[in-house]
Amino acid sequence: MDDAPKKKYATSGQVLRTYYRSVIRYPSFIFLVFLGVVGLQVADLAAPWYLKEFFNVLASKTPSAALVSQLFGIIVIIALIWLASWAMRRLQDFSNIYLEARVMTNLFSNAFEYLIGHSYNFFTSNFAGSLTHRVSKFARAFEVMFDAIALQFFPTFLFVCGAVTVLFLRNPILGIALGVWSVLFMAFQIYVAKLRQPVRAARAEADTRITGTLADAISNHPTIMLFSGSRHELGLFKGVVNIWRKATLRSWLADNWIWSGIGFFMIAIEVLLLWVATIYWGKGMLTIGDFVLIQAYLMTTFDRLVSINRELRRFYDALADSSEMVYILEQKHDVRDPEGAPPLKVKNGEIEFKDVQFSFSSAPLLSGLNLQIKSKEKVGLVGHSGAGKSTITKLLLRMFDIKGGSIAIDGQNISKVTQDSLREAVAFVPQEPVLFHRPLMENIRYGRRDATDEEVIEAAKKAHCHEFISNLNQGYGTYVGERGIKLSGGERQRVAIARAILKNAPILLLDEATSSLDSESEALIQDALETLMKDKTVIVIAHRLSTIMKMDRIIVLEKGSIVAEGTHQQLLEDKGLYQKLWKIQAGGFREEPEPEELDATLIEAEEEAGRDDEEKEPMPKMK
Repeated sequence: MDDAPKKKYATSGQVLRTYYRSVIRYPSFIFLVFLGVVGLQVADLAAPWYLKEFFNVLASKTPSAALVSQLFGIIVIIALIWLASWAMRRLQDFSNIYLEARVMTNLFSNAFEYLIGHSYNFFTSNFAGSLTHRVSKFARAFEVMFDAIALQFFPTFLFVCGAVTVLFLRNPILGIALGVWSVLFMAFQIYVAKLRQPVRAARAEADTRITGTLADAISNHPTIMLFSGSRHELGLFKGVVNIWRKATLRSWLADNWIWSGIGFFMIAIEVLLLWVATIYWGKGMLTIGDFVLIQAYLMTTFDRLVSINRELRRFYDALADSSEMVYILEQKHDVRDPEGAPPLKVKNGEIEFKDVQFSFSSAPLLSGLNLQIKSKEKVGLVGHSGAGKSTITKLLLRMFDIKGGSIAIDGQNISKVTQDSLREAVAFVPQEPVLFHRPLMENIRYGRRDATDEEVIEAAKKAHCHEFISNLNQGYGTYVGERGIKLSGGERQRVAIARAILKNAPILLLDEATSSLDSESEALIQDALETLMKDKTVIVIAHRLSTIMKMDRIIVLEKGSIVAEGTHQQLLEDKGLYQKLWKIQAGGFREEPEPEELDATLIEAEEEAGRDDEEKEPMPKMK
């Protein structure tokens, strides 16, 4: 599940302000949309007035050529009004289409840009599927909300105001009755819509949770299959769907009660206006045409207000959908560039950690770490799992901000320069590389996106990728699947190494870069790594100590602190943690050790084993 904050939704004001900032960039389209809306409402109000005149002529006079001519004249006027209405609707619709297309494009782009700028910790705390769903809903919710405001709410307001004014001019009582009823009707709808907002928010959250759970299960399908977990996952998914069902049922039931209230309001105003109109007709104060006018306005008003109810429901659903993404947009990035930050300029590649403190919670991972790495020095980091090795590389890449102290490259504090320039200066090969579902050519070229095909292929050859890529049906055009799933672990790692070779950055970080390689592949790639490391400042994390024997210096970490450092031979002679780790591996996975070194290691191991035997209590005799 999402490691979500307590407050998951932005306020309605924050959502509307976010959309307003995007819409206001296109004032000409906004003007054309609302010009079309106003023109359309004027036409819709004028047509019933001439229908009233048409029926008055029919009811008050006997047929004649002059009368027919008069009626034809009214028909021509009505036709021109309807033609103007058609033109205004086209203006409204085409302007709205162009406006929404541009705004939605910006919303998609801005949401992606801001989302992708969040920290490493943000993405490890949220489902990828949920975030994808939120971005998609965010842009599409704008379409629903703008359509509701521009094509439903505002036009209805104009039409009702116009209808009330026209009826008031014919008979003040009729105008006042329709006006009061319209105000009460809208107040009722807005009130109940706000009451339903928490129900809508719960439904939107349940919908997002379904997407996140589904994406999590699909991305972990191999684990589900290998551990026979399909029934277990189905149970979890059914539980999430059941939460959605309850939230949706509450939302739909609330809608049904609202429709009951709307029906009552409509019956009341219909009966009231007809009753009053009949009284005034009996007194000779209204004509047959006035009844046509009243009914035309009432039917149109009913239709508009019923549509308003539907649009209010969709509007608030869209508001709930968009508020999830707007909340993310309102969150400040954990790791940010200072205003006016200059780019990092690397000449030598010297790295310094000075009194660095870092923690995720109350327990510190690094406490007062001091580490200096000289220009072009090759340094290995070793230690038990959780000692802080990978944390050091992540802090150097500024995936997290430190709690205290400083990290500098060539004397430049990395928190004071732009993140992009920092990461451009560092090539990183992770323990578990993740690839894009794109062709292999693009995946390798990601190291340097302006590289030619020939340069990509050359880097692939150095990383020993070219051999297996050439055997694929589509070669470098082969799509590798989500996260590179179509490739083996070793193949993914070689692609990552090729990417780093192509990048050719002055600082190189290798986090167990050969851990997924078989012995033959590792032997092939060691030469490539040696070539890659030339004239670079290098930090290598390794559990297989054979991979760092040739480092200039090896740093031994324990519980976030440096407990020893030196060359491989110096650390073996110190008889500390490094020697214990070396003995556990028995010098494995390296080339044949020197006889003197092997003898010394075996004698020392035998002596330690003898001491251990002497310390053990004798076995009791069996009776």
